[in-house]
Amino acid sequence: QPQFMESEGGSVQPGGSLRLSCTAFGFTLDQNAIGWFRQAPGKEREGISCINTREDSMTYADSVKGRFTISRDYTKPIVYLQMNSLKPEDTAVYSCAAARYYCSDSQNDYYYWGQGTQVTVSS
Repeated sequence: QPQFMESEGGSVQPGGSLRLSCTAFGFTLDQNAIGWFRQAPGKEREGISCINTREDSMTYADSVKGRFTISRDYTKPIVYLQMNSLKPEDTAVYSCAAARYYCSDSQNDYYYWGQGTQVTVSS
């Protein structure tokens, strides 16, 4: 069954960095856009970044712009999320999912959701 698997998250101090990976199993990335999402306790899941693998274009939510970078490994079915200058408000469960061809503002357009990985930013 096609699915994503996120790498293990972790705990970091404010200002620290962490890189997450999202590996696709059972399908290729070539026909998909890949989005990263996060859900903080008591909040709705939000889309934070997306890469359109057909055009190699990226989008970011204002909350992470300038701090997070999404990228793709073209030799492997992996998408990364490099997170720098982490803040306590970045604490959340991070997950990835695919959309057909292009990034979408609607989470309903995404599929093959990973189970998510916890990132905690705390001193």
